[in-house]
Amino acid sequence: MTTPCALCEFDPAEWNDQDTARTLGRADYLLAHAVAGLPASLQRAVDELPAWASPGLPARPAMAVGGSAAVGATDRDAVHRLLHHVVAVAELRAAAGDLPPSQYGAVVQVNASGGGVPKRSVTENVVGRGGLVGDRQRSRVHHGRPWQALCLWSAEVIAALAAEGHPVTAGAAGENLTIGGVDWASLRSGLVLEVGEVRCRLSVPAEPCSNINGCFAGTSSRRIDHDRHPGWSRWYATVLGGGVIRQGDAVVVAPR
Repeated sequence: MTTPCALCEFDPAEWNDQDTARTLGRADYLLAHAVAGLPASLQRAVDELPAWASPGLPARPAMAVGGSAAVGATDRDAVHRLLHHVVAVAELRAAAGDLPPSQYGAVVQVNASGGGVPKRSVTENVVGRGGLVGDRQRSRVHHGRPWQALCLWSAEVIAALAAEGHPVTAGAAGENLTIGGVDWASLRSGLVLEVGEVRCRLSVPAEPCSNINGCFAGTSSRRIDHDRHPGWSRWYATVLGGGVIRQGDAVVVAPR
């Protein structure tokens, strides 16, 4: 039995070969969002953090981009170092006071499905390390990593998109938690959220895919691509502490 890392929550028992390979293949994406908006005053401190890809550890092994090589302990160690570095950056920023003001919102809707989208509203659900118990993705090729355990989206963003003429509703784009009352544009990687009994850490914006094209006029989910339209995307989060989530639960962003 393994013990999760005290800083980044990495537990090798939770990582299969596909999750390991594809996370290493998205290293640049995770690292870029960890330092997005980093104040110049903190750049040197971040540069002095131990490098995640230490000598001898592969940054992009062949299987990370579709090869068939077996994933080994060295590759999982590389994932650990990657996630540890990402969280270390977030902790450094928080310790230096580089945090937005705390915000207080609420869970508007809890969404789950037996596979794929749309996800249907449920009154409550149990959240574990892997996300909502009983919730499934149609395919785990691009989903289901521990840093993708929960998908969060804004009720206000959904309403604004609907006002633009997009046929999108809560849960239709696959978010687990539809949250109201939070300034979505202020969110960033590394921020901690308390959602009812659950504590989670934002990892990266969720990249839109063809599975949710039907939620958008012109059938293009690029309308919520973070790089094109910052502040409109869904967010992935790692579960730090599980529990029950219910509609109406309080949401605290960057709790002090």
